[in-house]
Amino acid sequence: MHISETCHTPTDAQAATDSRHGIDGMNGVNGVNGTDRTPPNLITNVATTNATVPDVAMTSVIHRGLARRGLLPTEHYLDAGYASAELIVQARERHQLALITPLLTDNSVQARTRNGYDRAAFTIDWDNQQVTCPQGQTSTSWTPCRQRGTPMIVAAFPTSVCRPCPARALCTSAKHGGRHLTLRPRPIQKTLDAARAAQTNPAWRDTYKIRYGIEGTIHQAVAACGLRRARYPGIKKVHFEHVVSAIALNLIRLHAWWNGRPLDRTRTSHLARLEPALTA
Repeated sequence: MHISETCHTPTDAQAATDSRHGIDGMNGVNGVNGTDRTPPNLITNVATTNATVPDVAMTSVIHRGLARRGLLPTEHYLDAGYASAELIVQARERHQLALITPLLTDNSVQARTRNGYDRAAFTIDWDNQQVTCPQGQTSTSWTPCRQRGTPMIVAAFPTSVCRPCPARALCTSAKHGGRHLTLRPRPIQKTLDAARAAQTNPAWRDTYKIRYGIEGTIHQAVAACGLRRARYPGIKKVHFEHVVSAIALNLIRLHAWWNGRPLDRTRTSHLARLEPALTA
């Protein structure tokens, strides 16, 4: 079950009209007290798939479902499993929608060890199809190709330049030849670089916390509707069960909001209750 819901927060100046949503890893329930009239977060979309369908295959499907009902947000907070650089570009071009999600970091040896020149250390001149290394040398080849069916570009530096380079150990572990840099097509690579740079910023991580409350929504769905177990065989019947359960959760939240009763009651675990006693 893939859940999408609104992500209002009590500190949002435009909470009543804010159009930030999330899918499966979005924000949980915001309570209301006697003076706080922040609207409750409501489930806006439910998708049902077989367990073998990867999350990333559902992102575009969910966007189309939200678009049909006029419920597309301006910002969509997703779990990392739902996103890719291609989907970020696609959502921006098709729906004018910003996907806020962590992307997989650079997995090169230089990036993993943080001791060398990773992709971010190189400057790409897309118009002239050249790459400049931190030592000021430029690549001599630019080869479009496909790797496992995905369009890629391989930029290579000549051996005559890389072999005598004093920073060779920081750049490549190859015994022979020069550095090769593998890039995605221009819009994808630029999106990937920008997203990776942004997610290292503490301000970005603080903003991304808005989706953490989805665990509360999932818990509510399990506790109130028993959604860990499908009551009927067949994907269509299970999906109907999910939709009805989402409607029930929305009614529970609206009823609580209309009556001024907060939903986000915190639970103190046995271990947490034991800690003050041990301290005393």
